[in-house]
Amino acid sequence: MVCKVVKVGGAVVEDPLAREGFLKAFSAVEGEKILVHGGGRSATKLSADLGMETVMVEGRRVTDEAMRKVVTMVYGGLVNKEIVASLQSLGVNAAGFTGADLSLVKSRKRPPVEIGGEVVDFGYVGDVVSVNAVALKKLMDMGIVPVLAPLSFDPGQGLLNTNADTMAGEVAAAMAGDSEVELVFCFEKEGVLDSEGKVIPEIDGPLYEKLRSGGVVSCGMIPKLDNAFGALARGVKSVRITDTGNLNGGTLIHG
Repeated sequence: MVCKVVKVGGAVVEDPLAREGFLKAFSAVEGEKILVHGGGRSATKLSADLGMETVMVEGRRVTDEAMRKVVTMVYGGLVNKEIVASLQSLGVNAAGFTGADLSLVKSRKRPPVEIGGEVVDFGYVGDVVSVNAVALKKLMDMGIVPVLAPLSFDPGQGLLNTNADTMAGEVAAAMAGDSEVELVFCFEKEGVLDSEGKVIPEIDGPLYEKLRSGGVVSCGMIPKLDNAFGALARGVKSVRITDTGNLNGGTLIHG
């Protein structure tokens, strides 16, 4: 049984036309499928409207208590439910979840870490420790398409902000125990681009290190590729980074 885990970025889901095109393509995917979505730009905009500063470190959001409330409202509320409503309109029996629902994605609060010689406290950010693959499989067996917001769950801390690429990679790896899993990172560009803006058809480990050290890939693309290689190492069959127009195109990541 093939299971496709698709992560779609905030720039896509926050643009009505782009979201409509993507969800039509996603709804056409046959077989078992899980959608993990972002929504960072909406969270950043709401934060700015509320007079709150957004702090990012290597593409990841620092989340204090006030920011945790914002991302919970945006990710678990507005963005998630807009996606679910659109999929239902397209005939897809979707249901929206956070990591706390059915204990689907448990995590632990990230401790302060040293980055670039400085200690960074990411606040209420979660590092995934387990995914309830059994519950996800049961949902799909009932004909339900899970739509996961990037909010994991620490029983001692509550909801934690979790990078959507990380969550997608962890979900894909967990599902790989019983299924042949294809992981797709879908965002606004055609794939991973070289210094001239052209799509790189395939990337392996050595090439990734070269691209990263040379500054060709940076910021948000780094955790995306880190999660891609991590998923492959844990049994995921294939990983692609592509745009909304071609879920089978873009850049193929392999070991």
